[in-house]
Amino acid sequence: MTTAFRAAAPSTVSTSTPNLGPLAQLAGTWVGSGFNLVALPISPPPPPDSQTNPSFFVKINATHETIAFTPISAPIPDRGFQQPDIEYLGLHYLQQVTDAVLNSALHIETGMWLNVPATTAPAQPATIVRLATVPHGDSLLMQGQANVTPFGPAPFLPVSTSPIGTFSGLGYTDHYNLPLPPGLPVGTPTGVIADPNLLLGQAVSGQNIVSTTVLTISTAAPGGILNIPFVTTNAQATQCTATFWIETVQNTDGSQFVQLQYSQTVLLNFGNIIWPHISVSTLIKQ
Repeated sequence: MTTAFRAAAPSTVSTSTPNLGPLAQLAGTWVGSGFNLVALPISPPPPPDSQTNPSFFVKINATHETIAFTPISAPIPDRGFQQPDIEYLGLHYLQQVTDAVLNSALHIETGMWLNVPATTAPAQPATIVRLATVPHGDSLLMQGQANVTPFGPAPFLPVSTSPIGTFSGLGYTDHYNLPLPPGLPVGTPTGVIADPNLLLGQAVSGQNIVSTTVLTISTAAPGGILNIPFVTTNAQATQCTATFWIETVQNTDGSQFVQLQYSQTVLLNFGNIIWPHISVSTLIKQ
């Protein structure tokens, strides 16, 4: 009989048996719909003294989305020096987003979610970590916390699609006056272009949500974004923040299902203006 062994030094793990913790409900395939807004640069840029030619255009889409989460099958060891080793579990995922009407590709992303235990060196509480890679040439490290609310939907705080910077004219706020894209639910408020989180509230209106796990993550230190040089020069992704809500919904007959909602904001920098790229979605586990 051949004895299996690990091809590494023996671990001196000091944590309890690793588990997925607040990430456990993510496992599986989720399908749903949402909304995406992004400002994109126009090339070549207008002259610095131009007062009539904008340097951007706004793209909005109703979206169809699939995210598949697969648990990583064994504990992940991190070797300690200032403290004993740690081990934890995670999931890898594939996200695919298309236009809800045209079925044209909008976004693809691969990555992992990790449930990292509390540590003493550095001294920090347990964290959830998202590692993401997109084919534009961007890699993200996002960290944050999880909490569980025992009942009711979590509040969807307003998010703003308004550009940030010093500007006048040139249609910088004209995107608020765009017509809604085809494919959004009937009754979608026109204000969703200014605050996409309104669509999340509409999706849960009338639902009996009995429990919500909230995952809040950001690339702010100790996270970050790395971009290929082309992206850095032309439309640099500088920061990403996101909140995911894993919601248990109870039907009138007492049965339950699990629903995933998220709101994500990526800040893009071009033309000395910061442009929020906001995506929201509501998905059901299949």
